[in-house]
Amino acid sequence: MSSFDSPLPFPDDAAQAHSTRVVARVRDAIANAGGFIPLSRYMELVLYAPGLGYYVAGARKFGAAGDFVTGPELTPLYGAALARQIAATLDATSTTDIVELGAGSGAFAASVLHELAQRGAAPSRYRILEVSAELRNRQRESIATVAAAASVEIDWLDRLPSTIDGVVVMNEVLDAVPPHVVARRNGAWLERGVVWRDGALAIDERPLADARNRAIADARFPRDGDYLSEVNPAAEALVGTIGRRIGSGALLIVDYGFPRREYYHPQRHEGTLIGHYRHRAHADPLLWPGLSDLTAHVDFTAIAEAAERAGLRVAGFATQASLLIGCGILDKLANVGATDSIDYLRAASAVQTLLSPSEMGELFKMLLVARGDDVRSLASTDMSDRL
Repeated sequence: MSSFDSPLPFPDDAAQAHSTRVVARVRDAIANAGGFIPLSRYMELVLYAPGLGYYVAGARKFGAAGDFVTGPELTPLYGAALARQIAATLDATSTTDIVELGAGSGAFAASVLHELAQRGAAPSRYRILEVSAELRNRQRESIATVAAAASVEIDWLDRLPSTIDGVVVMNEVLDAVPPHVVARRNGAWLERGVVWRDGALAIDERPLADARNRAIADARFPRDGDYLSEVNPAAEALVGTIGRRIGSGALLIVDYGFPRREYYHPQRHEGTLIGHYRHRAHADPLLWPGLSDLTAHVDFTAIAEAAERAGLRVAGFATQASLLIGCGILDKLANVGATDSIDYLRAASAVQTLLSPSEMGELFKMLLVARGDDVRSLASTDMSDRL
């Protein structure tokens, strides 16, 4: 049974009341905009509106009690393995800082810092850009002990540093940057959005007014027939901004997505936008606003191009499985304990999820872009030629 086939649990009264407040905020935005807002604006509101949005309102998102599980939540071996790539990059660029965008529960930072300390390669600073006050508190709890043991300074940021010398990490961040959803129907260009109709939110489409988004879609969509998908200039702009601020160092991006030829494949004609609620995927972006996560896959070709425009070069592009194997995750697993121990069996199950082609191993990709020529990807197989 797929996650789309599984019945969705119903929110409790408090959660429903919160979602009702979010709907009221969206309805006001629709009225102020003349009756229609693009899905990108809708996603900004339901994910990030102060005090209301999914990522800032305090509800638990990660782990068994949340809506999804990320790699760092599955096992500390994930961060321990990637610490090898981070350490190699810091060494190659003679830098000592790490900046993480959207650090979730802090599990990734904790495992990376522990591994780097074990290697005698602890960074001088670990800085976290986090929009959620609730997640900042969780991160402090997760990181405090290991940071003290490693003598690492931890800073929480409200905005990107003006200059970055070190490694920037974006683990499942770009998929949550709201995209525009564009359709070509009978030769006409339309933007999908949200209206208020018959006492409820509803999906609608209007003529696409943004010439930039039309040009992007026209260049990337298949040539023939009706087609609908996402374009995400905001994600590209974010990567470009980070790239321009990296004086020496690299940006490591981990997310689910495809190179452009696969992203805009003719058979993928309904886009990639999906919701997540209590570990189940669903296709309705209007389902329980403020309670349900909304994400879209990443066009890694577009992200690599944005980084290159900012003066960075592609140092590696690989599947998650390829990079984790190249970074020694199987050796880490072998050191967990006896193969019949509970700890080993749990770790082996998590590693299987991270590496399996039918789970996270192939869908998740890792893109490494760097300033200068010294940084190298440790992936066992590089596929930069597919970008």
